[in-house]
Amino acid sequence: MIFRNQYVIYIVMAFYALYSCKSVSQKQSGSTPLKSYISEVWQSDRGDGTYTNPILYADYSDPDVIRVKDDYYMTASSFNCVPGLPVLHSKDLVNWQIINYALEKQIPEAVFDIPQHSKGVWAPSIRFHKGEFYIYWGDPDFGVYMVKTKDIYDKWEKPVLVMTGKGIIDPCPLWDGENTYLVHGWAGSRAGINSLLTINKMNAEGTAVLDEGQNVFDGHDRHHTMEGPKLYKKDNYYYIFAPAGGVETGWQVAMRSKNIYGPYEDKIVLEQGSTTINGPHQGAWVTTPDEKSWFLHFQDQGVYGRVLHLQPMEWKDGWPIIGKDYDGNGVGEPILSGAKPVIGNNLPRIHPVESDEFDNGKPDLQWQWYANPSIKWSAQIPGTGYLRLFTISQKEEPNLWNVPNLLLQKLPAPNFTATTKVKLTTEWQTPGKKAGLLLMGKSYAYLAIAFHDEKYWVQQISCANANEGTAEKLIGEKVLSSNEVQLRMKITAPNAACQFSYSENGIDFTKIGEEAKAEKDLWISAKIGIFAISQPKVRMGGYADFDWFRITK
Repeated sequence: MIFRNQYVIYIVMAFYALYSCKSVSQKQSGSTPLKSYISEVWQSDRGDGTYTNPILYADYSDPDVIRVKDDYYMTASSFNCVPGLPVLHSKDLVNWQIINYALEKQIPEAVFDIPQHSKGVWAPSIRFHKGEFYIYWGDPDFGVYMVKTKDIYDKWEKPVLVMTGKGIIDPCPLWDGENTYLVHGWAGSRAGINSLLTINKMNAEGTAVLDEGQNVFDGHDRHHTMEGPKLYKKDNYYYIFAPAGGVETGWQVAMRSKNIYGPYEDKIVLEQGSTTINGPHQGAWVTTPDEKSWFLHFQDQGVYGRVLHLQPMEWKDGWPIIGKDYDGNGVGEPILSGAKPVIGNNLPRIHPVESDEFDNGKPDLQWQWYANPSIKWSAQIPGTGYLRLFTISQKEEPNLWNVPNLLLQKLPAPNFTATTKVKLTTEWQTPGKKAGLLLMGKSYAYLAIAFHDEKYWVQQISCANANEGTAEKLIGEKVLSSNEVQLRMKITAPNAACQFSYSENGIDFTKIGEEAKAEKDLWISAKIGIFAISQPKVRMGGYADFDWFRITK
């Protein structure tokens, strides 16, 4: 009996030790570690110490990156999509995973409770200062905001309006001894001026500007559409990195001065040149622990959005050369592949999550709503193995353009297949409700399960020029034997053409309708996702249970 009790005690102690180790690990990271995820459809890490660009074939517009010890953290523009300000983590600058969002809801909340296409979070910058993480971003209609946290995995503090004004965009701070500065650009659509960079002085906390600012660089003569400045200090020089020339055909400029307010010398340091990598546009300089320099930037890929590239960077005569100077003109050009910045046996090959089993009834971190979310849209009950979306009325909208309760994620690769399993429940057999798989943009298409004429149907719907208020069009529909179906879309390059199909047994898929043409949204890529809606003025009630969502080849 004593032996048995001791045996039980040993087991309990062992489990306690295991739990304690796990708890310490979680406390150190700030959150439960995410499961390793390897994409079936895009992988930059070749597994032999080299990588291929793009490192992420997804819409991470205006990226900014920092290193804290041996960890790299990145954020990017999120515009009207919520939660906003994605936070990604990497150990080698090639393999990334989403770990958090810095912005739970966009403010003013009343404004962003409905989709505000092309507005919201523009070109953020992330910094680490005195034990705290800061993210600054420009809202072109309200001014410059800042959020911060001591634990990047945990909840961020409420946003602070650092500077009020229309057209003030792309801010970046610099703590320089006893002084704190903020550089920013201007949006011509709101400010009536662009191609101009301005520096303001801030208080030590970085929560408010202290002056009207001083213009430090005018790009009109040589660098039209200059924007997205990043402010650094190296070897007693202040450096501003900024793109110019537009997102599709532009180039990277570096400026330097020994005085924060200039005058600044300027030099083009990265251009498309002889490569196929257009742009190359806005990005960030970061160093590895061995003090080697790297540069992350985006490339505009149309419907697929602004995909992420990683370039080696060297310094020569006090100027950076980004990529490789193929023709010897002193200006770098983007590389397609090369050696990884950090190589180690314990560094995993990971990727931002794409598929989702909807464990515990809620979506994973890759998902964003089209506007500020409401608790009324989804049940999200712990312990359930499906995501329940309620069929919320879309009011008197002609299409989905202004519907906020669309749950979407980025296109993950040039070619892929997305499949979901959904069960639609219509309480009281009420018609006018549907749920489906969506390819969203200015023009969009979806495959949905719907109820009418006392039967369940699978329907392909399309809408051209949704942003202009055009009505949806029924392309084709077929009757189903039950209220449960698997919906599938197959996306193919180069223009993200989409073919829908469906299955009632999960094995045999039948094509339906016609090939759809994807179209990007305003300033963002096309997106894929799921939804559940109801026509206006029909009896409320009804929901859709999404069992899973999977991205495959």
